[in-house]
Amino acid sequence: MKFINYLSSIAGISVFPLFSLFIFVIFFTVLIVYLIKSDTERMNELGNIPLAKNDDHLNFSKHE
Repeated sequence: MKFINYLSSIAGISVFPLFSLFIFVIFFTVLIVYLIKSDTERMNELGNIPLAKNDDHLNFSKHE
């Protein structure tokens, strides 16, 4: 018996792909809105942390 036959025998299985798509779309929509509305200067500062040669950029207390 093929795997697809097992899935078709489960009652209500057709809801899960739709639910997964809904979660996927909501998550990435929220992520895109967050990135568009975020402060560009702050994102550049966070992006440069791995490239910093000293620990001066690791002081996050001024932004909290």
